[in-house]
Amino acid sequence: MIGWFRYYFADDAVWLHYEVDDEGWVNRQVDLAGADLRPVTAASLTEVMRARDNGGADAVIAYESRFGVLAEGQGEWDDWRGLPGVEEITAEEFERIWAAARDELEKRRPAGCGN
Repeated sequence: MIGWFRYYFADDAVWLHYEVDDEGWVNRQVDLAGADLRPVTAASLTEVMRARDNGGADAVIAYESRFGVLAEGQGEWDDWRGLPGVEEITAEEFERIWAAARDELEKRRPAGCGN
């Protein structure tokens, strides 16, 4: 079962949003920073793997430069439930946040494109 969670990381003033699969792997991640909830990450494991397979390390670096770095590792996401600051969210809420963050990040000029 896929689950969706968010956590406010106060040290960096960022909301971390995760979509995780039933084995605990992060499929997609959205990070929104500051009071204006500026998107800094909207990354997908599928897209990172595609970049790696089709373009190697340079393609992954370009992807991460534009969409941020996806959390690595496998976790027991069921253990997150009930922890202070961790909230389960709906698939619909995650999709809304994902779509808005991707839209904003896709508008930004990729790193290394000059002007």
